[in-house]
Amino acid sequence: MTTSSAVARRLLKELQDFRRDQATSPELARLEPVADDNLLVWTATLCGPQGSPYEGGRFELRIQVPERYPLQPPHIEFVTRICHPNVRFTTGEICLDILKSAWSPAWTLRSTCLAIALLLSHPEPSSPLNVDAANLLRCGDHLGYRSLVRMYTMRYAIKDA
Repeated sequence: MTTSSAVARRLLKELQDFRRDQATSPELARLEPVADDNLLVWTATLCGPQGSPYEGGRFELRIQVPERYPLQPPHIEFVTRICHPNVRFTTGEICLDILKSAWSPAWTLRSTCLAIALLLSHPEPSSPLNVDAANLLRCGDHLGYRSLVRMYTMRYAIKDA
């Protein structure tokens, strides 16, 4: 493992804190390293927020932790295909300021994943990576937006659909 001891301690503490407090954040079903011998690659599972067109969906995230974490933000992207104004449909890239310019070492992997979960219910159509979804919201077509999102959620994020 090439992870520095300070980064490893921080990540192990974050994992311990998540496991201890997991019940307090039902929207984050899973957060863990992919392998025991590499703390720099994690996976997370978000549950679609109730009352949203993502409800019932389970969305997997891939998290790449940089060597200089927490001074640098993790790279996080959706593995599960998702239709959202702030997510590039083809790559899973996420447009969220805390993953770039607004990052602070006070953020943890857990709090960052929870911010992404919040973004599902509160899209920002003014900074889109999915222009089609953003245009529906900008034009006030909320029914069209919810229908489009629900269709993709049923197709990609709900296993029994």
